[in-house]
Amino acid sequence: MPKERINPPSLFPSQEHGFSQVVVASGRRTIYLSGQTAWDAQRNLVGGADLAAQARQALRNVRLAVEAGGGRLEDVVSLRIYVVGYTPEDAQAVGSALRECFRGPALPATTWIGVVSLADPGFLIEVEAIAVID
Repeated sequence: MPKERINPPSLFPSQEHGFSQVVVASGRRTIYLSGQTAWDAQRNLVGGADLAAQARQALRNVRLAVEAGGGRLEDVVSLRIYVVGYTPEDAQAVGSALRECFRGPALPATTWIGVVSLADPGFLIEVEAIAVID
């Protein structure tokens, strides 16, 4: 099955870290996204220590990556969300960002996972996604 790797200029250049931002597999068109964080395309951490702001930026990056693969947010079928030091009080910040990003009936299945740390000590959240294009 052929695979297409996409590293759009709207996201930070990840090849130097050993991965692509987006991989599209042929057949039934499915998009697998690498975990998206609050880095912008220049590797600036958006949101600082604010979990809600970081979540909004990570989800913006999910949208940019899905669009680079030819899809839309409505095509996202699954999310895996990693939150550093997750506590139930974090649900409002993450949930609010999710609701801003995903509106209407096409909501993805989602798993939230509390973790000790992520790849950069400033990251509070990372979001993986899978999208399927009809």
